[in-house]
Amino acid sequence: MSQLARKSANLSLDSNLVSQARDLKINISRAAEDGIKSAVKAEQERLWRLENAEAIAASNKYVEEHGLPLAKYRQF
Repeated sequence: MSQLARKSANLSLDSNLVSQARDLKINISRAAEDGIKSAVKAEQERLWRLENAEAIAASNKYVEEHGLPLAKYRQF
């Protein structure tokens, strides 16, 4: 199993939050990484929706006007 490359980073965090995390024995680096990973994923999804908004709108318009393709074969 290969390990991911790690990079040190300096972060400024709310001191009360850091104290609470330490008291709860939360791995602050891992929690920060998880939060950054979540923020990156959300931004990538937002950008994808913006980049594909025209195609999504066209698909939605088609379905509104013509119904779902192959709908007659649906069994529910």
